[in-house]
Amino acid sequence: MREGSSGSMNVADAMTPRSEVVTVTIPGTRDDALEYLQEQAFSSVPVIKETDDGEEFRGIISRDALIESPDEDQLALLVEEVPAISGDTSIEAAAQVMVEDGERRLPIVDGELKGIITVTDVIRSIANGNVDGDKVVDELANRDINCVYEGTPLTVAERELSHANVPYGVVLGDDGDMSGMLTEVDIIAVARVVEGEDDTGDSIANQDDDWAWEGIKAVGGRYMPTRNVELPAEPVHEFMTADVVTVNKRRTAEEAAQLMIEHDIEQIPLLSGDELTGIVRDIDLLRGL
Repeated sequence: MREGSSGSMNVADAMTPRSEVVTVTIPGTRDDALEYLQEQAFSSVPVIKETDDGEEFRGIISRDALIESPDEDQLALLVEEVPAISGDTSIEAAAQVMVEDGERRLPIVDGELKGIITVTDVIRSIANGNVDGDKVVDELANRDINCVYEGTPLTVAERELSHANVPYGVVLGDDGDMSGMLTEVDIIAVARVVEGEDDTGDSIANQDDDWAWEGIKAVGGRYMPTRNVELPAEPVHEFMTADVVTVNKRRTAEEAAQLMIEHDIEQIPLLSGDELTGIVRDIDLLRGL
């Protein structure tokens, strides 16, 4: 467990307490987690196991895990371990762990699960002025912007986001200008697990299905139950957010954080006049602490 450190505010003051943390329980199925992530639009959900000694925290299941392993049904095999921190860890130190380890949610553990601190909790602390948010976003923005064409089928756009390893795509129209934003939240909202049988034959199944993210390896000429995640094949513009919140380079991290909390978003395009010059993600604001 990461030790606590001094700071302006501790995670115990900003975390979501255990009483308010929705979890999924082992044993369980992917549908339990998928339903939660669709309803709450979170990036992950904590996983616990009830034991004779009480509740035991096992890790998290992320949107990425559900998307990348559509044929795995057991929660226990989808769980990812994450670093745990103590309640007296400073917000700044927690933010550093999130940035360095690529984690969006950190459990606060003191013998048992006490709560969860999320990237959004840190963003809220920045927005409220509880930690330093004076840096201008022009210094924090990423100049590498992931873009997707508005006419791209959603099935293809999901693969583009996955290969780019980012949770968003700035949507461009025929003229090359920004026409919207597509996020993992938009994709998971319309995802559906499909069950059926496939003839495995001598090659990978489902390779002709434009919605199938993964097939199954050949195991002889038998029928096997399969699970795939189905996405609509309609173009991106039908699922994107058209009314995009933006910032200019003079805005501060605190002001950007306030916009993220107000509009419940994780990234904001950076504009210079009408020109798209960068993207400010919530994790970028954490890097500024």
